[in-house]
Formats: sequence, C-alpha cells, structure tokens
Amino acid sequence: MDFTDNLCMNCFEKLTAGCVCRNCGFDNDTIRDALYLPLKAVLINRYVVGNIISYESDAVTYIGYDTERMAVVTVREFLPKNITNRLEGNYDVHVRERYKKNYLKYKDSFIKLWKTLKELNSLSAVIPVLDVFESNETAYAVCEKMDTVTLRDFLIRNTDNNILWDKARLMFMPILTTLENLHKRGIIHGAINPDNLVLCRDGKVRLAGFCISECCEAAGELEFNPVPGYSALEQYQNAHKLCPATDIYAFSACIYRALVGTNPPEAPEREINDKLMIPNSIAEKIPAHVIRALGGGLQIYPENRIQSIEDFRELLSAAPSVVAQAVAAAAPIKERPRNPVEDDEDDEFEEHSSKNKFFANKRNVIIVGIIAAVVLIAAIAALIGFSGGGGAGNETTLPSSSTVTVPNFCSAGYFEEDISNTASWNSQFNITFTYEFSSKFEKGVVFKQSVAPKTEVSRGSDIVLTVSKGVEMVDVPDVGGLSRTEAVSQLEKAGFKVKTVTVYNDGSGTYDNVKSNGGIAPQEGSTVPKGEEVIIQVYGRVVTEPETEPSTQPEANQPSATQ
Repeated sequence: MDFTDNLCMNCFEKLTAGCVCRNCGFDNDTIRDALYLPLKAVLINRYVVGNIISYESDAVTYIGYDTERMAVVTVREFLPKNITNRLEGNYDVHVRERYKKNYLKYKDSFIKLWKTLKELNSLSAVIPVLDVFESNETAYAVCEKMDTVTLRDFLIRNTDNNILWDKARLMFMPILTTLENLHKRGIIHGAINPDNLVLCRDGKVRLAGFCISECCEAAGELEFNPVPGYSALEQYQNAHKLCPATDIYAFSACIYRALVGTNPPEAPEREINDKLMIPNSIAEKIPAHVIRALGGGLQIYPENRIQSIEDFRELLSAAPSVVAQAVAAAAPIKERPRNPVEDDEDDEFEEHSSKNKFFANKRNVIIVGIIAAVVLIAAIAALIGFSGGGGAGNETTLPSSSTVTVPNFCSAGYFEEDISNTASWNSQFNITFTYEFSSKFEKGVVFKQSVAPKTEVSRGSDIVLTVSKGVEMVDVPDVGGLSRTEAVSQLEKAGFKVKTVTVYNDGSGTYDNVKSNGGIAPQEGSTVPKGEEVIIQVYGRVVTEPETEPSTQPEANQPSATQ
C-alpha cells in the first residue's frame, strides 16, 4: 500500500507538497486518538482507512479507499460509545468486561442491519452498501461515497425555509418503498430527521444515519441521542416499544418540516399539550389529503398512528380505497387519544367547544383527521393547527389581524439560523438575538425568550431571543505559593469551585500555603469550563522526626512521629 504515501487521507487526492493537502487543507501528519484506527490502516488487505467523518452512538465512520475498485468509499466501524476502547498500538477493539455479553449481541445487530441494507442496494433511497465483514474483534460496513446535501440545509436555502407539496412529493414518496422493505425485514431506522435525509447529485433523496435499534431508545445501555421534534414518544419511554409507526412519526415530522418551515414540538412536550398548528397562509397551500396523512402520522401515541407504510403511502396519494375505508371505520381506541389536528383556540366551532367533545368519542385517528379537515375547510378556517408555526397568513381567516400569538422558541432546540431564516416568524415579530454562555445548551441553540409563549402581542412586537454561546472556557490562574485564603478567593472569583487537600510538610513549605510546583489540578494555565472544580494542595504543619533515645524503653508522653 505504499502508493498511499502520496495520497491525502481526507480526500484521497495526490499530495503535491508536504503533508498538508492543497486540495482540502488536511494535515496528513495528524496523530489520532488511540480509540480510532490510525490513518492508513488497511482492512482485509483492501480498504485504506482515512480521516474520521463522524462518530455516532454505535459506530465511527471513516473516509476510506477501496484498492480493488480504485474508488473512495466510507468505512463504518462498529465501536459503541462508552463500552469499547483500544489499547495503543493494537487494532483489536477492547470491550469492558461487564459489557462483553451484550457487545456480541449488538455486533450481530450491526451485521444484520448492514447486510439487510446491502440486499436493498437496488432501491433508489439506499446509499449502496459494498461490503460487510468482521475484523479486529468488531465489524465493518463499506458504502459508496456520495456527495450529498442534507434536507435541513436544502430547506434553509429555500425562500421561507420550506417547499410546496408538489416538490416535496417527488422527494419523499420514493423513500417509502425503502422504509417498507426495511420494516418487512424487521429493521426500524429509528433516527429519521432532516439531517439523515440527504439529496444526492443524481437528484434522488436517500436515507442515511442508520444505527442499530439498541441506540434508538433511552431505555438501553447504549447512548441515545434524541432529535427534538423527530424522535417519537416511545423512544423516550419504556411504556411503548419501537415499531414501524416510530419511523412513520419521524417521516411525517420531516414532511411537516419541509412544508411548514419549522420543526414540530418535542414528543414529551406534546404529551402534555398536544396542540399543533400550521399558519393559515401555509395550510391553504397543502392538499387536504396530505394534512390527513400528517394528522395520522403525527399521533403522539404509537398505537393511534398509521401502522404501516402501505397505508401511509396511500393516504399521501389520496387513494380512494383508503379514504373510503377510513370513512367506514370507527374502531374504538384503547388508550386515551390525543388529536394532533386541532383548531386554533379562537375558532368558535361547536365541535371544538367544551374541551373538544367532538374528539372525546375516541374514534379512529384517521376518521378524526378527515372529519376535522372537512369541518375546517367547510368553515373556511385554518385547515389544522400545529404549535411552533405562529399564525401568520391570510389575515381574513385570523381571529385578529392586529395581534399574533408568541410561539415557544425554546421548546424544540431551535438554532439561531432556524429562526432567522423563517420568514413567517420574521413577518410577525421584530426578532433580535442576544448571546450568553451556557453549560446546558449547545452553541447556537435558543434557550430564552423575552416574551412568554402563548402571549398575545401586537404584530411587529419586539422579541429578544437568547442564544447559547456554549460552555464558557477560562484559564486556571497560578496560585502556587499563595495562602489558602488568597488562593481560594482568586479561584472563586475566576468562576471555579475549589477543593483543598492538606499535604505533608517536611519544613520546606509554608504552613497553609499552596504548593508552588504541581499544587493545582487542573494545571495552572490550562483552559477548562467555567465552574469546574479545581483542587489545590496546601501544606500542613511542619512534621519533624524525634531524636532516637538510648533507652530501650520509650519515655512517657513520647510525641508521635506524625501529626
């Protein structure tokens, strides 16, 4: 594999001068953490491992090179977070003792997932899987490298942050066949969201971001990373299990995002207040049958949702057989249903008075969606209401043209760009941003707003949103040689928590002063998160050794050699 000496391990273009690639800027002398395979590692005498692309809960993905096909690929290595590591200089994956039994089960799930995806290579919404194999006490999946743009990035670049159904239909409908085939083989994606739907150069939208199912729910021992607005309720709770309806919920949320321009609220929040709204100006552009499908797909409880991709596809297509069947059906719902297709509070329809008595009959969810849509269309009101959308639109259909309701900007993990690029919100409010450090929220996430959600305000009112600057990092000051009181005061003023430890003093140190060398942890000058604990070592009282007495018997009240 000597030819790789002249290739960049990030883009696999030829290096023309030195170790820094002129094409992509990657420094090929980068030394990687021992947890990962080193640059230029070779798997089964075929695949050269390059730079790291991403690290999800169950696996790390590297850029790679297939020496047989002479093509750039991606290499996904099964490496579950928190239960595996590597010993330096050894390619074999080391598993912590307590996880060894489950590790084998998880590895089998990984192999099954990627072999199943390989069998589905002919489907349009699959990134082709080229190889699946075991090596280094773990497993690997090699996929074709494709240039992609995420659905989220694509939508942000569009006017009003959304697209019309005619365009969305061409993007989303082909994916349903792939999901249907996965479900038939017992595979639940579990992580569908706008970052895992990718647009490729050939014009097709494909599914990415596959992880084993054990990573897709909070109840497991593997790391679970929910995506607010897209992860279904059953992924947060043990009371409900993952099923095809889990993917239907996430896929419906992606369609909603594409058509409406905002993320749906987080599932646990919806369980408390299951009110969803779409601004009238947007709802009037969405076909009624699509709204019915979204109403069925976004039910908060999985047993109330559309249960199969086949039925979901037919509802999205307005298939007459499904519509007729839905009208004829009236099966009771076992668990308390929540209707995701509600009117705006100010719509004074008799069907929605007295806490939605119309929906208290516990009718089948598809019936609820259809009848609700028909009632609203007949009344020339909002087709449905979804939370997070605001209320901008045709002013003749709004309760008041001079007032608007403030949405909850902090509930769904919105980033600053999500809000600044949403024309509907910016047409209703004068939104400005301020910035604060936060250890609880990711950099760029909105976490405070100056006006409380659901407040009625005049159109054009000022709203200040606070955006996280991430964790504030500060330098540890050098307090070596200072007294305990001075050192603690200085460190606390810098924002640290302080713990003191008394250490042995042979007379070379000053009592109650901090050791001059190596007396601070983390080390002085290092940059750490503000609020972190700093330990200082403080000298105790001087300890001396007593002189040895000639007598073989110790004197009374002989002092101890240590204090």
